[in-house]
Amino acid sequence: MLAQIVSCAQYLEDSGYNIKLLEMGEESYSKIKAAGKKNTLIICDSSEDAKTLSAKGYYCIGMLHDLNRDEKFDGLKYIFDDIDQVEADSFTKVYQRYAGEPWEVIRTDRLIIRESTVDDVDEFYRLYKEPEMTKYMEGLFENPEDEKRYQKDYIEKVYGLMGFGIWTVVRKSDGEVIGRAGYSIRNGFENIELGFLIGKAYQGQGYAYEACDAILKYGKEVLGLETVQTLVKKENEVSIRLCEKLGFIRNKTVSIEENIYGQKYPGADDAEAESDDPRQVRVNKSHFGEYIRFDKKL
Repeated sequence: MLAQIVSCAQYLEDSGYNIKLLEMGEESYSKIKAAGKKNTLIICDSSEDAKTLSAKGYYCIGMLHDLNRDEKFDGLKYIFDDIDQVEADSFTKVYQRYAGEPWEVIRTDRLIIRESTVDDVDEFYRLYKEPEMTKYMEGLFENPEDEKRYQKDYIEKVYGLMGFGIWTVVRKSDGEVIGRAGYSIRNGFENIELGFLIGKAYQGQGYAYEACDAILKYGKEVLGLETVQTLVKKENEVSIRLCEKLGFIRNKTVSIEENIYGQKYPGADDAEAESDDPRQVRVNKSHFGEYIRFDKKL
């Protein structure tokens, strides 16, 4: 067990991290405190110590080994086994998740595809302000604050639980947010769905193909997906051509419910204002559109 820990520590140190091996005690707590809460990730093999440190606001990973298999690490989001086999990128991603920093998912020749942030929402309104952008897809909430609440929940409940979602597409050359693309799950369908949007000012330059092609490869190689679907409004000829170029096969036309959330993102205040029963959910009038379903085996 000690050999595993030492091997992992040496690997992380070689990867550019500052590493300290500590046996928990008052002296160790003082050293941890000196390191600072927000730039420290603690790997802990005691659930009691992990609970204490987490309660103090530290970022903790539980560590299982042959001598502590009964440790439960209740409340911890991340637990690693065979720690000497864990890649440095996994430690980085855990820290980023705790710190609220977006994961960088993919790099291509011209693009960075990363998780979206609440700060991206203002950029999304810039992209969506062109009427053409919402001609074939849903827009954003009328109030940017609703969209920011939605994005905050999305980061926690989709990225945090599923490890994928709709991401932000950034141009490498100048850091400009040029679109959104990624994977989602749609009720009533078996396969994961590819979705994409490139702002009007950036269209016609091959960015959509570059982003989607990389995301499809990521889906196969990292997420282990076997088949992906995409749904395109039947009038959207540009996106239909792109799907065919990406190797998607036309399946059938389906009716899809649109504008599920309505114009306002429901929150706790809405529930209290609309009903004495906070379990009651506001129901929006259903609206459906005709879409072509495309499938692609990865």
